[in-house]
Amino acid sequence: MKLYCLSGHPTLPCNVLKFKSTTIMLDCGLDTTSVLHFLPLPLVHSPRLSKLPGWHSGTVNLEKEVKECAGRVFVDSQPEFCLPERDLLDLSTIDVILISNYHCMMALPYITEHTGFTGTVYATEPTLQIGRLLMEELVNFMERVPKAQSATCWKNKEIQRMLPGPLKDAVDGRSWKRCYTMQEVNSALSKVQLVGYSQKVELFGAVQISPLSSGYSLGSSNWVIQSHYEKVSYVSGSSLLTTHPQPMDQSSLKNSDVLILTGLCQMPTANPDGMLGEFCSNLAMTIRAGGNVLVPCYSSGVIYDLLECLYQFIDSANLGTTPFYFISPVANSSLEFSQIFAEWLCHNKQTKVYLPEPPFPHAELIQTNKLKHYPSIHGDFSSEFRQPCVVFTGHPSLRFGDVVHFMELWGKSSLNTIIFTEPDFSYLDALAPYQPLAMKCVYCPIDTRLNFHQVSKLLKEVQPLHVVCPEQYTQPPATQSHRSDLMLELQPPPMAYRRCSVLNLPFRRRYERVYILPELANSLVPSEIKPGVSVATVSAVLHSKDNKHTLQSVPKPPPAAPSKKRKRVMEEPPMMLAPKPLLSGAVPLEAFLATLQKHGITEVKVEETADGHILHLQAEDTLIQLEEDGTHIVCDNNELLRTTLRDLVLRFLQKL
Repeated sequence: MKLYCLSGHPTLPCNVLKFKSTTIMLDCGLDTTSVLHFLPLPLVHSPRLSKLPGWHSGTVNLEKEVKECAGRVFVDSQPEFCLPERDLLDLSTIDVILISNYHCMMALPYITEHTGFTGTVYATEPTLQIGRLLMEELVNFMERVPKAQSATCWKNKEIQRMLPGPLKDAVDGRSWKRCYTMQEVNSALSKVQLVGYSQKVELFGAVQISPLSSGYSLGSSNWVIQSHYEKVSYVSGSSLLTTHPQPMDQSSLKNSDVLILTGLCQMPTANPDGMLGEFCSNLAMTIRAGGNVLVPCYSSGVIYDLLECLYQFIDSANLGTTPFYFISPVANSSLEFSQIFAEWLCHNKQTKVYLPEPPFPHAELIQTNKLKHYPSIHGDFSSEFRQPCVVFTGHPSLRFGDVVHFMELWGKSSLNTIIFTEPDFSYLDALAPYQPLAMKCVYCPIDTRLNFHQVSKLLKEVQPLHVVCPEQYTQPPATQSHRSDLMLELQPPPMAYRRCSVLNLPFRRRYERVYILPELANSLVPSEIKPGVSVATVSAVLHSKDNKHTLQSVPKPPPAAPSKKRKRVMEEPPMMLAPKPLLSGAVPLEAFLATLQKHGITEVKVEETADGHILHLQAEDTLIQLEEDGTHIVCDNNELLRTTLRDLVLRFLQKL
């Protein structure tokens, strides 16, 4: 069993598991942190960005590709993404792709459309539908602000080495790719087969896969991959906190031979409840001072919890007249989807559906006009927009989407505040191309995934034999090297992987299930070798197809047709020899010595060994070795004596 690691990002994983003749890809996360090396894509012409000076150093002149801003350099072209590694193994050999949540499927079109992939993708319905929205939003953000120029010279390793950091340290820039198209998205998602929690799916008769609720987001899953005698659990992006999704299914993870662990909390020191409180208080403070609040966010996920929190907070903070705007090409679909996936919600929200009430309170915010949603800043929004207000929009990287416009619009006033809630991007790196910035910045990362304390407790309960995880989890963060509580400390230590590593997982398959046909089973004659244990010998043909093994009766050779002509020896059917009987039991020393004496063998010297006894028949110059798993008779040039001794030994053994 082997594990190939294709991604270096622990919360956006992409691994390939080879298990029992099947090749299974576990998630295909897209590392979008690479876009932080690019200039923002403004929706309207930005004089500030267009006047940035180009970068050059000595003989290297990249003025058209790389721009300087506030002491850093940025690539001036369409943002590109860091794809999963594609040269570590042949991706066309992948049989299935298992998706754990909608954030971990953003690289799917790159895998399914450009590698010769012919397999099946398995995901839950909310994961598919919300993943489609996120992909559609990403494509929309890119296509509505196209950039003709493509920057490639900076990717030359010799040139990149001369660039200032952090662009100098960007990993594998040559493999970065532009965003896919909507046609590729639709083609990729057409390969998805929907599954429900605890549904069992057979893969080629070799293994069985089953998704379990992970408690992190709508439809998010952990996966169990098992054969008859082995079990592998894949835990990715899980949460034990009580939020809107179904709670995490922990019991089904027990008795795993290997547990692959990814997608832990990126901000383990930030308590989600505390961050929500800080979010609300900073928002209220800014609005009371007459400023605007900008919340860069994804169009699904944490925004549901933020809106629910604000619903309870608005009246107590006297924010009833403040408009809340949600701007995204998929804003309407996202808000509607969250209300219709009732069976994927926690119990409290499920019960509301049958009252009937909307499970999320943002439905009431929309009905009372406190929350308005728009596909973009153009059209209706520009005529209905009023300040001070709160705007939820994307992209959290601040490199594309409507958020770029609001950064340019509000960044010069200290009355305004930007509140970061998504933990995927460094807020300092996200703000870098907008410096100098007057607006206030508040960092409230809300990450409900398992922290190190929770995961240690979980592993003690489910007790896997081996744990495999990214190497980032086996050491404290570089900025907090003294915090041993911010790493996994397990016995035995976990197996760690990094991008492009290949692990031989530490357990061997020992058993395989074989079926026996009824007529063959009917012909068996069991012999009892000890109370409650019977054994029978089987002579059969092993038939294997689709990883299912069956014992069938040995076919009898057809009777030879009478013929006057002499047949060649080669044409005669092979003789079916009856198998030799198997022997069972033990030879008791005292009884065997008494039997030898009855047959006239009296001079016997007995020597005890680690495995049994050695009997030396001195007069006959013969040795008999009596051991647990065999009896050996060493007798030279006296065949009559050897056969006599053999027959005496056989008296004490049972033929099967």
